[in-house]
Amino acid sequence: MKNRLSLLFLAVAALGFAQENVSYQKPSAEILKLADYDRPPSIMMDSKRETVILTYRSTYKTLEDLSQDEMKLGGLRINPVTNISSTMTYSNNLKIKKVSAKSETQVTGLPQNARLAYFQLSPDEKSLAFTNTTAKGVELWIVDLASASAKKLTSDNLNANMGSPYSWFRDSKALLVNQLLANRPALLDDKNNLPTGPTVSTSDGKVSQNRTYQDLLKNPQDEKNFETLVTSELYKVNVDGTSSLFKKADMYAGQSFSPNGKYVNITTLQKPFSYIVPLSRFPMTSVVYDESGNEIKKVNTIPLTEIMPKGFSATREGKRNMTWRSDKPAVLYFVQALDGGDPAKSVDFRDEVFTWEAPFNTEPKSLVKVKDRFAGIQWGDDQHAIVSDSWYDTRNVTTQFLNPSTGDTKLISKRNFQDIYSDPGEFQTKRNEFGRDVIDVEANKSYLLGDGFTKEGQFPFIDSFDWNSLKTTRLYTSNVKDKKEDLIDILNIKKNEILVREQSKNEYPNYYIKNFKSGKLTSVTQFANPFASIKDVTKEVIHYKRNDGVDLTGTLYLPAGYNKKDKLPLLIWAYPEEFKDKATAGQNSKNPNEFTFPSYGSFIYWAAKGYAVLDDASFPIIGEGKTEPNDTFITQLVADGKAAIDAVDKLGYIDRKKVAVGGHSYGAFMTANLLTHSDLFACGIARSGAYNRTLTPFGFQSEQRNYWDVPNIYNEMSPFMNANKMKTPMLLVHGEADNNPGTFTLQTERYFQALKNLGAPVRMVLLPKESHGYVAKENILHLLWEQDQFLEKCLKTK
Repeated sequence: MKNRLSLLFLAVAALGFAQENVSYQKPSAEILKLADYDRPPSIMMDSKRETVILTYRSTYKTLEDLSQDEMKLGGLRINPVTNISSTMTYSNNLKIKKVSAKSETQVTGLPQNARLAYFQLSPDEKSLAFTNTTAKGVELWIVDLASASAKKLTSDNLNANMGSPYSWFRDSKALLVNQLLANRPALLDDKNNLPTGPTVSTSDGKVSQNRTYQDLLKNPQDEKNFETLVTSELYKVNVDGTSSLFKKADMYAGQSFSPNGKYVNITTLQKPFSYIVPLSRFPMTSVVYDESGNEIKKVNTIPLTEIMPKGFSATREGKRNMTWRSDKPAVLYFVQALDGGDPAKSVDFRDEVFTWEAPFNTEPKSLVKVKDRFAGIQWGDDQHAIVSDSWYDTRNVTTQFLNPSTGDTKLISKRNFQDIYSDPGEFQTKRNEFGRDVIDVEANKSYLLGDGFTKEGQFPFIDSFDWNSLKTTRLYTSNVKDKKEDLIDILNIKKNEILVREQSKNEYPNYYIKNFKSGKLTSVTQFANPFASIKDVTKEVIHYKRNDGVDLTGTLYLPAGYNKKDKLPLLIWAYPEEFKDKATAGQNSKNPNEFTFPSYGSFIYWAAKGYAVLDDASFPIIGEGKTEPNDTFITQLVADGKAAIDAVDKLGYIDRKKVAVGGHSYGAFMTANLLTHSDLFACGIARSGAYNRTLTPFGFQSEQRNYWDVPNIYNEMSPFMNANKMKTPMLLVHGEADNNPGTFTLQTERYFQALKNLGAPVRMVLLPKESHGYVAKENILHLLWEQDQFLEKCLKTK
């Protein structure tokens, strides 16, 4: 299985169908040169922006990486041998660079064949902790940043099955670590454990709306294995490597220290488990302990949550979002629904926020009530905070100034959260005395950094925010010619120093310290362009309209040296998005100066092979007022496709008889529907999609209604239900082990079977071991070969 793909093929002109056994292939030289590249490092920085940590990893995983042992339980995918997620992406090297230095320093003492993950700076930012996964398990390591030297703290006995297996103590001298039980029970296996009875689930008659989930528990054996894999002991491990037991064995689901480090809130999973929802909705208990492990207070008990009201603004009853206030030494805050979590109920306020001060020997205090569903708090200090609430049905978000000392609020803004033109930006934060990020408030002023999307283009900005008037004053607007500038951080507002990331179509994103008054740049990183072979490809953002006047955009790529006399084949890559009004649907978030980063997730590679490519084409689906977007999904989808083709054709670049469309996930669903319900396209590529909406009967994507509410919508939107209408060549691709809710691999297999039996020209490729996104080099290069062969046959030489 490692060296071969199972490929089912129905040729366009064939009299029958046949199954092929094809060895892994590589794409043509033009594409391979772009696809087989060395990935530049990722960076993380300390809060003072003095030290840069560069993490390196391979561009792709391998089939060997994907062929490790795996158990799928409770929504997790676990390697039971190494006890870490089987989907983990690892780094393999670390370097450190002072911002003021010209070169990086290699970290010494790293493990051989390093597989590094879960990086976390210590509270004093002098050390970096991380895990290393060996053939047997997970180790804990730390790097002393001053000397750039690494050392191992534990053997490979950590339990990372539930995520990061450690947390730093506040003093930076020790870490709280999840370790495996020394005598962990053996895992049960189907071959050696005969069932003792049937699997039985019951319903008590209450209405619920649970979406389709992958990798759930299925039987008592799964329950026992799940409990075995998530059970661990908590140890206090000092940076000198010594350790002591902190808490005995339990199913630990998370731990968080209070800002002052004197308390730790530890959450454990409880029984009963569920076969219809993942572990995030299993029963849980949260208990606060002191830094020595003594119990202080049980602060929350969450029941099994299998029953939920309908709607994206629905939530459960009881305490939720329980978190430490970042501006206080040891104060928890949490939210409770005032409407029972049910959006259908009419109430004056939906949610109430409470605070609860350690050691929790008094009752929680009400802080504020919000009219819609609580969306978060940004803490500043005793007098300054921002509280937000939102409502999905209207796409509305309300932002208020909150005085935490009094609970008083003042409205700052009320806007459509999809309206990117009115986005005020994010508050500049600082690291407080507890090492937590809070809004930077000085002399009753703060600062906002915004993306700056406008009708005329993107112009990132810095605003000064006055807490008295709640008004902003523009301090800086980026208007760098022929480049895209992202504002990362304010380093020193008095000196006009900011941290920016600059890029252009041909220049890889790099970081600089910039004086925004003088424009002077000081380089922080110098990453080279790994895709120089397409540096001369023409790139522009085109603007056009749909037949109902909605503004649309797309990023158009033309081959280097293109002669306008030639009529090119066109490839369109897109992903539909739902909106509640035409104005926000028509807004443009594309920047022509963004670096051209080709990947298997688009068609950009094919600009090097003589195709025109319209990437990220706008495909809005709009439902204004009480009308839902999906009520006219097919009509709007076809209108979007026609508008895109018309726009590029009007420019004189293409042969409109040679147009292909493609997409991944919901984009694959889009592709199948466009080929089924229009004659606009010569062929299409649909990857990892869902094609039968009755298999996702309690909602999908942004659809909140269930199948029994609107059966006609579910049926009309399902390509599977309309397979008899599909006569256009299509390449169907799916990961053999898709882990995404709703896009089970079965969706593609059954759709292909229907198309095949109805005589449609379709080819199906199942990529071994892959989940919803593809990661193995062998599979990705073969996918590119499949797409290239398909397009050459069905489009270019048509």
